[in-house]
Amino acid sequence: MKDSLVKVAVIGCGRVSGHHCRSIMETEGVELVAVCDLAIEKANVYRDQFGARAYDNYHCMLLENPGINTVAIVTPSGMHHEHALDIMARYRKNIIVEKPTFMKPSQVADAYARAAAAGVEIFAVFQNRHNLAVKRVLQGLTEGELGKLRSVAVRVRWCRPQRYYDLAPWRGTFAMDGGCLTNQGIHHIDLLRRLGGEVSRVCSTHRTLGADIEVEDTATAVIEFESGAIGALEVTTAARPIDYEASLSLVCENGLAQIGGIAVNELQIYTPDPEACAANSEDFSGNVYGHGHVKIYEEILAHFKGEQKFPVPYEDTLRTIQLLNSFYRADESKGWVDVATAGDSTRLGREDDRLAGIYRTAIPSAI
Repeated sequence: MKDSLVKVAVIGCGRVSGHHCRSIMETEGVELVAVCDLAIEKANVYRDQFGARAYDNYHCMLLENPGINTVAIVTPSGMHHEHALDIMARYRKNIIVEKPTFMKPSQVADAYARAAAAGVEIFAVFQNRHNLAVKRVLQGLTEGELGKLRSVAVRVRWCRPQRYYDLAPWRGTFAMDGGCLTNQGIHHIDLLRRLGGEVSRVCSTHRTLGADIEVEDTATAVIEFESGAIGALEVTTAARPIDYEASLSLVCENGLAQIGGIAVNELQIYTPDPEACAANSEDFSGNVYGHGHVKIYEEILAHFKGEQKFPVPYEDTLRTIQLLNSFYRADESKGWVDVATAGDSTRLGREDDRLAGIYRTAIPSAI
C-alpha cells in the first residue's frame, strides 16, 4: 500500500489496539506502518499478526518512520492528553484518540488549540455512533417519525470484579482511568447527546460498592435536556456474576425506541415501525467493539481526500466530555450542576506523577 494517503502508527498495544489494527488493514487507502508499547512483547504480537514494525519507544518509532502522518493513541486514558500534546508538538502528526478522548473539558480545549497551532488534526473515536440501531433511531428523531422526545433512560449493568482492576496500576484510579462512567459508560453518555440533544443540567450520586478501588463503580443521575425532556442514567460495574444489560431507551410522542445488545447494536423496540428492529440489529457476539472503527478510518481517509470533514469536530467532542464531567461535578457538589458551566471534575484526570511515570516514554538522547 505504498500510495496510502493515511499512514498510521498505533501506540499502546492492549486489546482494543488490535481492533484498530484490523480496522486499518480493512480500509483501502489506510496503512498500518508501526505499533508501539512499553512492553515490546505486546507490540511484537501485533507485528507478527499484521506485518507492522514494532517498537517500545514512540520517539524512536516516529524518528525512524517519518512517513507516518497519523498516530492512534490507545494508551491509558489519563495519558491521552500528555501523549497527544507531545506527538503533535514534537512531530507534527495527526492524532486519533480512543475513548474517552481526554479526561477533562480543559484538556479537550487545550489539545484542539495546540492541534490548530501545529497544523494537525484530532480525530475522536465514538464508534458506536455508526451502529445501525443508533443511526435508525437518529433518523426517526430527525425526520419526525418518533415525534418529540419525552424521556431517555440509560442502563448499564456490567460485571468488573477486583481481578479486572488488578490487571494494571492505572485501572480504577481517577488519574488514569475514571470509574464506570468514564470507562464503561462513556459511549452511552455520548449517545445521550447524540440522540437526546444537549443536556442543560444533571444531578448525580456515585458509590464504590463492588471492588477495592478509588473510583465509582455505581452511578445514578437525573438529567434535564435543553428541549425540556428528562432522563435517568444508571451505570454500574458492580453487577455479579456477569454482564446483564446495556441499553438506551427513548420515550417519544409517537412511540418507544430501545437499543440494547453488548454494544448498543440491537434495535430491540421501535414501535413506529417494528420491522425496523431486525433490519437494524447487528451481531457483535464475535466482536464487542463492533464495526464502527472501520467507518472511522474511512471518515479519516475521506477527510484527508477533501471529500468531507470528519464528523466529530471539536465542539462535539468538548460537549461529550463536558457532560461526562458534569456527572462528577454533581456528585462532588452534592446538587444540580449546569453542564455548560460545570467545568472540570476535581477528581477525574487529576495529576499523579508516580502513575504517569509508569506510562511515560523516555526521550532518546539523540533528540
